[in-house]
Amino acid sequence: MRDGFTGLDHVLIGVRDLESARERYARLGFTLTPRGRHVGWSTGNYCIMFGREYLELIGVIDPTQPRRSIEARIAAAGDVGVGFALASDDPDAAFRVWSDAELAPERRALARPLDLPEGTVEPRFALIHVPAAATPEVPIFVCHHLTPDLVRRPGWTDHANGALGVRAMLAVVADPAALRVPYERLFGPAAMAATDGMLTVRMGPTTLVVATAEDAAELYPAFDATPPAVPSVAALTITVVDIARAARVLEAAGVGFERDRGRAVIVPAAAACGVLLEFSA
Repeated sequence: MRDGFTGLDHVLIGVRDLESARERYARLGFTLTPRGRHVGWSTGNYCIMFGREYLELIGVIDPTQPRRSIEARIAAAGDVGVGFALASDDPDAAFRVWSDAELAPERRALARPLDLPEGTVEPRFALIHVPAAATPEVPIFVCHHLTPDLVRRPGWTDHANGALGVRAMLAVVADPAALRVPYERLFGPAAMAATDGMLTVRMGPTTLVVATAEDAAELYPAFDATPPAVPSVAALTITVVDIARAARVLEAAGVGFERDRGRAVIVPAAAACGVLLEFSA
């Protein structure tokens, strides 16, 4: 990737009921962190940590606090994959890259207190945001961890289903071709490829595919029954240690799933807060 960027940092999954979402993902065999709360905002979260990236279940926990744009998205679409953050090993370099691309980046700070048995800790993050017009349909920003030791604690990256990380993402939009120019500015032309009406973006170890709802249904027939929200991060491919192990966990929890031709395990979006999950070795 470009200077200052290392790949995917996390995927945001907006949920109407944060506690219900936590229970759903626990049934899928994931270990979840304690609940965090965003200082100065109405939202809180539970996170599912992997070695490099993570999933963030985010929802409103204190409506008396200032609102965020994510609340309107959840209100309109329900549980939905709302966007993702890029990881940075050098936020100053990332800021320069996006400034040179005339994306008008803005630095922000975020603190997220976590209540642990030994007391409250406060992970802190340096964020880089750009105007909504620079990331059409699916919001994208940069997240640099200032206190990484506080978010990857012993046991938090160990999952009963054997999950190791996010290999690929599928974003569903109305017109993938319309994102070609803004995504070249965000990711650089070398990261981009266009085939069969879809865009593919290489983000370090993770691949992003951008497609229409119709093409998404070709990739995942499960979308025939329940079409994905448009726009959204509609599907995630999760690398697991062993597909059979993931299937056993789902069977024990009574979670329905399908197998594709490659024997990957497909969990429908309805069971995972609006995001189809593909477990693949």
